[in-house]
Amino acid sequence: MRTILNDAMKTAMKSGEKRRLATLRLVNAAIKDRDIAARGAGEERVSDADILAILGKMIKQREESAKIYEDQSRLELAQQEREEIAVIRDYMPQQMDETEMRAACENVVADVNGEGLRDMGKCMNALKERYPGKLDVGQASRVVKELLA
Repeated sequence: MRTILNDAMKTAMKSGEKRRLATLRLVNAAIKDRDIAARGAGEERVSDADILAILGKMIKQREESAKIYEDQSRLELAQQEREEIAVIRDYMPQQMDETEMRAACENVVADVNGEGLRDMGKCMNALKERYPGKLDVGQASRVVKELLA
């Protein structure tokens, strides 16, 4: 994953894509920050799953920022956030559609023998481990809750 991001940054630099380059630099900085924090905890480097989590968090932050900018009628800043979201999404795995997500949730609930809302945490942890970056955790949470109720 790191190699893919670094190669993309070099390509953006050579082709003069300023927005892509700036966004990829932000992504690399976030990964390096997490590497430093991991070193303090005795780990080497963050895994690809952790990198996907970082990318997901960055997308969520930008979506929130874009909404705030739109509410304040600062459309040029909202557009900039949306462009960054598009760049980051290029490096995320393909998201599951509603049907695939529902099937994955049903499988996980069956695998962990989920019988009620008290098993919600187990189900969500299993989903996050099996499908890192491939599903919207908020929507999956809603489906799991519905299945366990």
